[in-house]
Amino acid sequence: QVQLVESGGGLVQPGGSLRLSCAASGSIISINAMRWYRQAPGKERELVAAITYGGSTNYADSVKGRFTISRDNAKNTVYLQMKSLKPEDTAVYYCNADIRDYDTDYHLAYWGQGTQVTVSS
Repeated sequence: QVQLVESGGGLVQPGGSLRLSCAASGSIISINAMRWYRQAPGKERELVAAITYGGSTNYADSVKGRFTISRDNAKNTVYLQMKSLKPEDTAVYYCNADIRDYDTDYHLAYWGQGTQVTVSS
């Protein structure tokens, strides 16, 4: 069974940095796009950044120039490097990936359990 496990969240002061990781495990054949979403209290979940298997990226306007998404295909892992963090970046961050495993003939979307990021002084 495929699982996505995030790590790296925590409490950081405004202007600080954090690096999130998300590792996929299970009987994986291939992973297409990998993404980071976030959901703040009382708000809808929003796409933060996405990366294709080949490394093409796109970002929400609110994080451009501050966040960098990357991946290690050999480790089935996606990262989110966050710099110049602001209080409005406070949210639960979720990993999402399109994964094909040995039980299916197509890619399905999987979600991680989420990791809390709090930006506060």
